[in-house]
Order: sequence, then structure tokens, then C-alpha cells
Amino acid sequence: MIRAIYPGSFDPITKGHLDIIERSSKMFDEVIMAVVGNPSKNPLLPIEIRKQLIGEATKNLKGVSVDSFQGLTVTYAQQNNVHILIRGLRAISDFEAELGMAQTNKELLPELETIFLMSKAEYSFISSSTVKEILRLGGNISQFVPPSVNEYLKANFSRGTK
Repeated sequence: MIRAIYPGSFDPITKGHLDIIERSSKMFDEVIMAVVGNPSKNPLLPIEIRKQLIGEATKNLKGVSVDSFQGLTVTYAQQNNVHILIRGLRAISDFEAELGMAQTNKELLPELETIFLMSKAEYSFISSSTVKEILRLGGNISQFVPPSVNEYLKANFSRGTK
């Protein structure tokens, strides 16, 4: 059984993330969506809500599970006996940052392989940060996030929130 982790803050999950998850689920027996709790960030959504929204958005995908962790990704991978790390890339600037992270992870845990998946062109400009900014300014985010995420955010956040 080949297992992989796709770590990220997913605050909130976007259609770009979902595309990477869908494609990964066809490549691996199990893909663990690992929501990273980063105390230095000021998240829009609590970890449990992010996990719930990811679960809803991926409920029809075979082999996808959702978990969360704090700390180093390599520690999480080691604790869960996972040797493949999935990362999505939107642009060259993403590659530069992700390459450094992959090399650091490889130094810390040599058996961990990082697989980069390019986003589809129609998702290459979408980021959680952009979605949050549009939401804060009262704009329509429905074309950027899965329907269940859009409904949750519309119901729980209004213009000027956070």
C-alpha cells in the first residue's frame, strides 16, 4: 500500500487544492490531507473546521483521509510511516520555496520523497490568501472554493470579518 501526505494549512481549501487531491488520489492508495497547525499564523478557520470542510469536499474520493498535526512535517511522516510528500505548484516562485523545503525535509528524513504536481492553468492564480482577502472585502469566492466551503464561509463570515 502506497501512502502519501499532502500537508498544508488549507485555510480554506480551494479548488486548486482539490484538484491536487483528486489527481493524487489516483496515484496513491491513500492520501492523508494533513492540516498543519501553525501557531505563528493567524488562521481564519480553526483546524477542526478546516478538517471538516476538507472531509466534505473530498468525501467522494477513494483513499483520502483527513488529519492534523503541529510541528515538523517530517516528524508527522515518520510517525505515520509515510514516505511520500505531495506538494502543489502554481508558479515558478512556488517552486523556489518548495524546492528549499523539499531539500530540508530530505536532509531531516532521507527516505521522504517529495512529489511536485503542477496546478492546472485555471487554478494557477488561486491561493487561500487571495480567497480570504476577497471574502474580507465582501466579494464572491464561489469560483475559487468547493461548494461546501463557499456555503460555510458565506454563512459564517461577512464583509469586514477578521
